[in-house]
Amino acid sequence: METQRKIIHCDCDCFYASIEMRDNADLVDKAIAVGGSPERRGVVATCNYEARKFGIHSAMSSAIARKRCPHLIIIKPDMEKYRRVSQQIHRIFETYTPLIEPLSLDEAYLDVTECKKYRGSATLIAEAIRAEVRKKINITISAGIAPNKFLAKIASDWNKPDDQFCILPREVDNFVALLPVKKLHGVGKVTTSKMKRMGVETCNDLREFSSDQLQKYFGSFGQTLHQLSRGIDQRPVQTQRIRKSVSVENTYATDLPSLQNCLEELPGLMQQLAKRMEKLNEDYAIHKQFIKIKFYDFVQTTVEMLSDTCNTDNYIKLCKDGFARRSIPVRLLGIGVRLVPKQETTEATCNQLILTLED
Repeated sequence: METQRKIIHCDCDCFYASIEMRDNADLVDKAIAVGGSPERRGVVATCNYEARKFGIHSAMSSAIARKRCPHLIIIKPDMEKYRRVSQQIHRIFETYTPLIEPLSLDEAYLDVTECKKYRGSATLIAEAIRAEVRKKINITISAGIAPNKFLAKIASDWNKPDDQFCILPREVDNFVALLPVKKLHGVGKVTTSKMKRMGVETCNDLREFSSDQLQKYFGSFGQTLHQLSRGIDQRPVQTQRIRKSVSVENTYATDLPSLQNCLEELPGLMQQLAKRMEKLNEDYAIHKQFIKIKFYDFVQTTVEMLSDTCNTDNYIKLCKDGFARRSIPVRLLGIGVRLVPKQETTEATCNQLILTLED
């Protein structure tokens, strides 16, 4: 009989903002956000709970955030400092299990199935991790404990901040049945609306449909929905996270008024992308090129094409196609590549990128 997994999802509470408050006592109990300047069209990366009382959230325009909270303190991100703190937290994780899957600087999955500490209790292990982070790092962390990754991630958000929630194996069926479908990973506003028209609001409603029916309505995602609605998630904790893309983007202080202005920005973006591609290890190959455009009215579009290199002409074509969808001024422009894992070296790909930039 297969051993029941014990998964912990650890998620730091307003990570960047917590570090800034830790390092500057004057910021405690004040509404703060970490992000870009309102004068330069910056966006909020994260904010503390005092700021959230005003309806501020990540990805919000800094200008809008300042309007909602005139006394909001906006701090420029210090990514190197945040990376150092993340590494310190991961060293704590490593004392409990080698099976760690980082999702970002501030969250990770831990498989503690084989951990012998605290009599093998995942609940007690999560409590110990949180206490150690609080004592050594001086920030708080929330945790979710469950038999799989899907439920552990949902559980970590259940009692935020600075708390934890456990879903025992015997509780899975009843817990998931009452879960709103919008909580399922991959279910956004469009899918939620479609489900509502089908009379589906909870996972219990979703269980009324067979896997074939869900695939008919939602394509290949239907099979995933069929499993998640029953609390099934067989994904193991991956110690080597699979990277799916590399990209760069710029938000401009002044809108790019025309297609030509957008095209003139491509060489600079490609140079930024080349630098990021240099850090990519040899386990990946380029599968697609894509371009992301956000127009001045915040409507966003993405255009992509199959490609195994970073070809300048392809980005020019993608930019033309994307701009033509609206033909109005652009506030943000980004380019990138989709990746697929591979065994052979990507040296040729990197060389091709450099040659393309030199053309």
